[in-house]
Amino acid sequence: MARDHSEGGSAPAPGRLPDLGALQLLVAVAETGSLGQAAARLRISQPTASERMRTLERRLGLQLLVRATTGSQLTPAGQVVTDWARRLLDQAETLVEGVAALRAQQQGSLKVAASLTLAEHLLPGWLAALREADPHIHVALRVANSHQVVQALRRGETDLGFIEGPWTPPDLTAAPVGRDRLVIVAAPGHPWARRRRPVTGEELAATPLLLRESGSGTRETLERALRPWHGPQVPVLELGSTAPLRAAALAGAAPAVLSELAVRQDLADGRLVEVPHDEGLPLSRTLRAVWPTGTRLPDPALHLLRVARRATPT
Repeated sequence: MARDHSEGGSAPAPGRLPDLGALQLLVAVAETGSLGQAAARLRISQPTASERMRTLERRLGLQLLVRATTGSQLTPAGQVVTDWARRLLDQAETLVEGVAALRAQQQGSLKVAASLTLAEHLLPGWLAALREADPHIHVALRVANSHQVVQALRRGETDLGFIEGPWTPPDLTAAPVGRDRLVIVAAPGHPWARRRRPVTGEELAATPLLLRESGSGTRETLERALRPWHGPQVPVLELGSTAPLRAAALAGAAPAVLSELAVRQDLADGRLVEVPHDEGLPLSRTLRAVWPTGTRLPDPALHLLRVARRATPT
């Protein structure tokens, strides 16, 4: 009895989609006229190609090829399936390219929130190094105080945060990226600029100062240091930015407690004087990168974290 070439010799598996690799092989056979040449084009062995083609025929319930010593020819059913396969493979290629584009767009965009001191004095160098390593990464930087950075992370508004406060919330993972210290500074004409005896914690707590706003890492570090003396006092001036506080200190309005990073050049040029304080007063702090615990950082964020940790000694 002649074999019916419209069937593959076994019942098809209903509801199962054909393997795309097998369809690629079928199209390659149609274009080369040989199962062996098609296998070579796809860089698979001929036994693997033969088994893949038999599996496709069983799955579809159709004989797709007539195999002979001179090559392989498509059956009429095989020609129809090959035309359909080409259209399906074109759509699959579109899907792959589209996903790659979406992934590149997602991986190339990084949202960062950083406290003011870090944003002004450290992030520019880190971002320049990141940009040099990967020019395709676009970084959106949000500048806020440490408390606002934490809130942005909790709301999912940013991928990676940088804070300078003395604490890390338990729902965030932290990695140190550097060290900083607060310094007491005054204008050269201020009485504190000429004192030889270090300022005690009690004195500092009792003195109205120029301070950053509540919620900033600088303010929280100072409040923690002065907690034994119930300080600090109501400030002379309280602002959410360092620049006007520096200006007020330069004008002699009052002493200020600010990050050493923010006033380093003023101290070097003699525009401000660092006032000594008791060595036991804990005004040093760790600078940290933070992100929600249990989440995986996107690749650009991991790259920026590595840059920050290499650039700043911890």
